[in-house]
Amino acid sequence: MTMDAEAKMQFLFALRSKGVTDKRVLEAMESIDRGVFLRGIFARRAYEDMPLPIACGQTISQPSVVGLMTQALDVQPRDKVLEVGTGSGYQAAILSQLARRVYTVERHRRLVREARAAFDTLGLTNITAFTADGSHGLEEQAPFDRILVTAAAEDPPGPLLAQLRVGGIMVVPVGQSDAVQSLIKVTRSETGLDYVELRPVRFVPLVEGLGQE
Repeated sequence: MTMDAEAKMQFLFALRSKGVTDKRVLEAMESIDRGVFLRGIFARRAYEDMPLPIACGQTISQPSVVGLMTQALDVQPRDKVLEVGTGSGYQAAILSQLARRVYTVERHRRLVREARAAFDTLGLTNITAFTADGSHGLEEQAPFDRILVTAAAEDPPGPLLAQLRVGGIMVVPVGQSDAVQSLIKVTRSETGLDYVELRPVRFVPLVEGLGQE
């Protein structure tokens, strides 16, 4: 199912009304079909601004949250980006439209397989998806210009902060997994780390180790 013109207009209007105003981010979200990342009955709801279930007990984030996180990350065309928590692959696909290279890490092998298939369907060649424990980042590819974490940690994870280059930005949900979390933007400067709290969010917890499937 592809987005018809009316659905596309409503989709973009919903994004703008929630505060996604960056032209490049909106163009990326218009060009990537969210329906490719959903299965069965949920594909019909791909253009509604709501999270939806995917395999392995995970969810695909609501588009406005994807848009706001992407906007906060301020991805530039030459950037190398790390995403922790591939999930459906939708967020990585959006990032692929904005960055030079996207590395995405997921603890569930099945989700990585399905995300790779979606990337192939859309002809996205600048994304590399790994099955790995994302809480440790991806040291062999560090440092990164941008890091996006799509699961909540009690504190911004130290290994990920260490893999962020000077001038780099990380966006991460922080807080107890069963309480309201805050989306935090961390910028690494020559002298340390600057933290800005963006908005309340609710994400699954960042879990160490690999999944069962």
